[in-house]
Amino acid sequence: MTATFEVPAVDITPWVSGGIDETYAAEARAAVARAVDDACSRVGFMQILGHGIPRPTLDGLAGAIDGFFGLPEQTKRTYRVSGANRGYSPPRSESLSLSLGVESANRMNDFFEAFNVGVEARSFPHLDLDEADYGINVWPAEPPGFQPAVLDYFAEAGRVARVLTDIFCAALGLAPDYFSRLTDHSIDVLRMNNYALPEGTMTAGGELTGMGEHTDYGIVTVLWADRVAGLQVLGTDARWHDVAPLDGALLVNLGDLTARITNDRWMSTLHRVKPPIVDGTVKRRRSAAFFHDGNVDAVICTAPGFLDDDAGLAYEPITVGAHIAAKLAGSRQGKANVAAVREAARVLAAES
Repeated sequence: MTATFEVPAVDITPWVSGGIDETYAAEARAAVARAVDDACSRVGFMQILGHGIPRPTLDGLAGAIDGFFGLPEQTKRTYRVSGANRGYSPPRSESLSLSLGVESANRMNDFFEAFNVGVEARSFPHLDLDEADYGINVWPAEPPGFQPAVLDYFAEAGRVARVLTDIFCAALGLAPDYFSRLTDHSIDVLRMNNYALPEGTMTAGGELTGMGEHTDYGIVTVLWADRVAGLQVLGTDARWHDVAPLDGALLVNLGDLTARITNDRWMSTLHRVKPPIVDGTVKRRRSAAFFHDGNVDAVICTAPGFLDDDAGLAYEPITVGAHIAAKLAGSRQGKANVAAVREAARVLAAES
């Protein structure tokens, strides 16, 4: 009998809240680290409670998403992505499956729209960084309050991501500063997504893809999402499973770089969005993914202690910048990423 698929829920309060007995705190943090290790080893996805993001911040993010994506299409397109990974992506301008080298039946057919903001090279004035690697944010003039609401959430999501990498060090037996050394000028991006058909389109014809199957590119992703069906995760049984967050929870998944660091002991899990269609009409869904990707010049290689997990070195060392560039060339420019051999094989196995 097939085991029931689940995305484990982990309460990270002991790593977020202070003011408790230190002996108890150490034991509680160790228990959280063990739970995270279990979730990352078995599923590659988890949902976290006790993250500490205030409700007004979450409500402000939701309002900003609603306000921007509610603007007329021609207004949104004035903020179209150009150059680096910042700005607006209209529907059917991307194909996430190509970031894995997997050909979709309909190229560039992912029907979601998105708006990206993130850190800039000038966020680190003490370093000689290239804006081409980071990008310049494009802030829309409307809706009112969009920028402060988004920046408020961006700061909180970044805090949570760094708490998670501290937990990762404890869970994996790595030095406490292992991830902080890779992320002190990290390419952090917040991608706000809207899954709704274009204005005036009430029904869906043919095979409609919300967001194609893909793995995330960096170290860890923190996802706020509606409790609306659509997100699916590929389980170890090679089947796709529906996932929705608990009330108040954030979804967390690992990126490719963490899988490389752990030699696939922890999984960069494949996921996609298949829009729920009721009577031919797509139900709207919103999400916001905070990608904690690492320093552009950081060299990612398998960490000590994990080289024997696959009879030696599973992945060649690669810089964060080179890895992300190859993935974006697939999703944005239609160039299949030929380096994503393992991930592509898992997609094709599920499809067969």
